[in-house]
Amino acid sequence: MSRIQDILAKAERDGTARATHAGVADPAPTVVTRIPIPLAEPLVDPIAHRGPVVATLPTSPLADTQPGMRTARATLHHTLVSAIAPHSTAAERYRGLRARVAQREEMSPLRVIAITSPGLAEGKSVTAANLALAMAQEYQRSVLLLDADLRTPSIHSLLGIESGPGLSDVLSGTVTLDQALLVLPELRLTVLTAGGIPEYPSELLGSSAMRRTLDALRTRFDRVILDLPGVTPVSDVGTVAPMVDGAVVVVRVGKTERPALDRALAAFDDEKVLGIVLNEAR
Repeated sequence: MSRIQDILAKAERDGTARATHAGVADPAPTVVTRIPIPLAEPLVDPIAHRGPVVATLPTSPLADTQPGMRTARATLHHTLVSAIAPHSTAAERYRGLRARVAQREEMSPLRVIAITSPGLAEGKSVTAANLALAMAQEYQRSVLLLDADLRTPSIHSLLGIESGPGLSDVLSGTVTLDQALLVLPELRLTVLTAGGIPEYPSELLGSSAMRRTLDALRTRFDRVILDLPGVTPVSDVGTVAPMVDGAVVVVRVGKTERPALDRALAAFDDEKVLGIVLNEAR
């Protein structure tokens, strides 16, 4: 991990990312895996910077639209460039991350991929949503975006959909998995929102019901992207880490501290860490 830390330090000093202008005139972050590659627009708080845009992508037969399943039309937050501006440089960088994940899959299957961060407000949810949208655009690829942040969920806000019944309701047995899944046909994406805020999130996420749910989703989708909570100060990530196949850690220049990054990386086995997204690099 010393190479990763060297890259982060260099980015903080003189910047390793170039600015992009795909509808949002902000500097771009950098993805750091074993070799740094650029990614996408800097991420902002999805609630405080609401700027909805309706995406108009063709309906896809790949979306899981079994009889009785719910469907909806999304109203996307402006940071979701993978769908809003698919031909932009920013969207291309998300596709670069998608390609890097595919390369890692040659070593072991990557059905369930966790997106997390060392702390709060570092851009993990926007990264998770953009990566899922980029993967959903692949031919013959079924993708689920799962909001597993049961404390401060935001995926429903980013997509402009109702929170509805979600993961917490499935894990508590209130609804079935099929009742909680929401299909967004225009985006070629299926979503499982967080649902109601539970009293004991860590216990639900670490339960046998969570493992059974992920196992069921593995059989139905080619990719399951989990938006997990930040590693600090809660223990939620540690309970889910053994259940995922890979993880991407999102850090933010000027906010993420090196010890916090170390703790986030330590939450996963080394072979599961796919890389780091360096957000808001100047």
